[in-house]
Amino acid sequence: MDVIELRDPDLARRFILEGLWLQRAVKPAARTVRAALEWAMEVASAGHPLPPVGFVADVGNVAVGVDSADRQKEPLHLPGWPPALGRSYEDHVLGRFYSDWTFERAGDAVKKFRDRDRVRGVAYMVNQIRERAGLPGVSLPPAIIRGLLSTNPDEVLRAGWDGLEQAGPLPLLVDLYEALVSAGRRWAEVLAQEDILALEQGTALADMGQYVAHRQILQTTARIESHLPGRPVKPLVGRKEVPTRVLDEDQYPVGGYTSISTKGSIESLLHSQLAYMEPQSPDLFDMKFVRDELFYYSRDENQFLRRRRAFVFVLFPDLIAARFKDPQLPCQRIVMVQSLVTALVRKLSDWLSTDAIRFEVLFVQEAGKNPLAEEAKLLALLLREPIERGDGEVQEVPNRDAALAHLSRLARNAQVHSLVAFAKQPDMQLENVVVTELGVTGPYPELSTGRDIEGFESEDAFDQWQELALRVLELWV
Repeated sequence: MDVIELRDPDLARRFILEGLWLQRAVKPAARTVRAALEWAMEVASAGHPLPPVGFVADVGNVAVGVDSADRQKEPLHLPGWPPALGRSYEDHVLGRFYSDWTFERAGDAVKKFRDRDRVRGVAYMVNQIRERAGLPGVSLPPAIIRGLLSTNPDEVLRAGWDGLEQAGPLPLLVDLYEALVSAGRRWAEVLAQEDILALEQGTALADMGQYVAHRQILQTTARIESHLPGRPVKPLVGRKEVPTRVLDEDQYPVGGYTSISTKGSIESLLHSQLAYMEPQSPDLFDMKFVRDELFYYSRDENQFLRRRRAFVFVLFPDLIAARFKDPQLPCQRIVMVQSLVTALVRKLSDWLSTDAIRFEVLFVQEAGKNPLAEEAKLLALLLREPIERGDGEVQEVPNRDAALAHLSRLARNAQVHSLVAFAKQPDMQLENVVVTELGVTGPYPELSTGRDIEGFESEDAFDQWQELALRVLELWV
């Protein structure tokens, strides 16, 4: 991916002005100039290579949506611009924006932003598309765009058109659009899954540290999930099971009506029995009712048991030492822990969809403070869906005893499985909770079920984390 540096101010200004006429999603007009320049300004001021402004404007206009009156129904014939290149751009680039599901989902996320955040969201999309496709870009002084933002939009467009008529299109723009068309032919998906989630969860607009950590967790989670089976795993032989009380609301009848009987409620009465109603009283209906001769639908009495299950992840404050990048792992140990939690939640949600499941992440405080506060914020974002449904929670507890008391309360009405992550092993054994312990003292995880430490077949550190996820699922599912 090449970066072309434009040091000549006149050449950089010409690049911007002519690029405004190359947008195809909407007709170049005075009211569209400011938005296109603001998006380009956000890309350039962030230090990223700037694609042609027409491409930037197309990404923004398709993402946020434009009025049908502003759409360009007929191609605009620009002086000196190759007609075949314009048609190819519309087919392979602009057409992909309209049909690609990743672009549509990212656009829906950007539409929820307001004012400056929306501008930053569009700039993020432009940069991620450019990086993912390996597109070249231009490095130029942002002051050039800032100056055009303070100029009358009609004058900006007129200057760009005059330049096209007098000298023809800038050869650099032709080369960049040819590269865009070539990349459009190779695109499988315009954006990656982690790009979409970064926009939906807001980390695309957060500070760089949180954004990088969020992206690493999503990428690592995807790698862990890629080695997990698509169907529920078989339980390990001899694993520990804890019985729990079943509440009445967890049982309800299933199926429909299976027969007809002379016993039932008025709601299940056969409609044909109403024919026995007569004007005089008592009528034949009353007589049959007294004699229990009316017919009712009889429901199947089978009961469906819906299990209440709670999966609790307890993270101790000494995991702050896991903010360490080992050569054997692609990211910090604490990122591996967060990726493990995210992968387990996703798989359990998929496999146990018929159960009443709940996910909780408990951060144990130290001296009234949570050293892992940043990790707690990230996990709250990553578990946003179960939290919004009311099936998940990320909270802090003051100490180990409070965590044990919380697990005991959950165990009164649900089957509870807990993964306890630490650097120094605490005493977390409970009679009514299945506790799995995860020691994070180095690049290689240590898994214990309370009796002995589980071994792993692989010698690679990351492969052992993948085996760890599978082993925990075999213990829990």
